[in-house]
Amino acid sequence: MIPESSSPDSRFLEAAIGEARKGLREGGIPIGSVLAIDGEIIGRGHNRRVQSGSAVLHAEMDCLENAGRLAAGDYRRAVLYSTLSPCDMCSGAILLYGIPTVVIGENRTFVGPEDYLRSRGVQLQILDDAECIRLMEAFIADNPTLWNEDIGK
Repeated sequence: MIPESSSPDSRFLEAAIGEARKGLREGGIPIGSVLAIDGEIIGRGHNRRVQSGSAVLHAEMDCLENAGRLAAGDYRRAVLYSTLSPCDMCSGAILLYGIPTVVIGENRTFVGPEDYLRSRGVQLQILDDAECIRLMEAFIADNPTLWNEDIGK
């Protein structure tokens, strides 16, 4: 349980980490994501490519899908939390829907097109979270072929 005094970023990142752990328990890749609007979680998801046999269900895509259809104005008030730097595909969805802020748990194990997102006006906050790093480092070490598939290598 997260203390009430925790910042929204830490509470929402912890929810995203919970999604990452869920994905790992399911036999998938431990990346999680949460979409928050006005301090409330609207959607959550985790990488489900393995579990669903999907080419596109990265954590951010699953999160957006689970949030359902939203009005353009809702996306413009949203903050997307992801345990890992978003890839090109997920960054495209961020730009498509005009999500203005992305909070990234870590970008040591993978760096998506962060400079491009910034150049398009997206505000990024990199938390360099130890648990996010630990989850990905352990997964990549144990599953290099699956990881490379996930990032298109």
